[in-house]
Amino acid sequence: MNPIVSRVMSTVAGQLGNPHGLPGKAVAGLLNRSNRPMIKAAVTAAEITPGDAAADIGFGGGIGLTLLLHRIGTGTVTGVEPSPDMLMRARSKFASDVSANRLRLAEGSLTELPLPDDSQDAVITCNTIYFVPDLKRACTELSRVLKPEGRVVIGIGDPDIMAKMPFTSYGFTLRPVAEVEEALERAGLTVDRRPLPLKPVPVPGHLLIARPSE
Repeated sequence: MNPIVSRVMSTVAGQLGNPHGLPGKAVAGLLNRSNRPMIKAAVTAAEITPGDAAADIGFGGGIGLTLLLHRIGTGTVTGVEPSPDMLMRARSKFASDVSANRLRLAEGSLTELPLPDDSQDAVITCNTIYFVPDLKRACTELSRVLKPEGRVVIGIGDPDIMAKMPFTSYGFTLRPVAEVEEALERAGLTVDRRPLPLKPVPVPGHLLIARPSE
């Protein structure tokens, strides 16, 4: 690949994994538009009810926070995000919800969740697993923070289709869906896989809905 093109693709991949700076503002809007159908489907699959404690891990542009806040009523939403710039953006955009203690924002990642054990009724994370080097640790963390009747929903694009995109060879780890399922099961979760067809999502994908095994 041309060195200039390679540098551009590397920059795009880096921004998708950790939006920051002036380009990060544009990426945040792009993530909200492109990820909205998957995140909306994940929120629905998480079966959130009023009063629940719910979390969005790697919330990026924040559309997941908006959708969760509409669902939880008197409950609480926690947004966990590795990008300081996206955290700052969310603190400004959701200032009233933060002040009302409906929304808590914290820096963290899938492998280091700043959440107590058995604290969440529902956790969603969409298009984030590609940036996690230690899948086992991430699944263990997701299992740790779930209540006994909790649900975690992971949204991922189809790895075969994503592999054809020019930027995914830079910093993305595209795992077979079965590998992610197996890691969740080893973490003590029972997994239900649901397909996400091309419409409404831009890229066909999957929702992995996991619950603590009995």
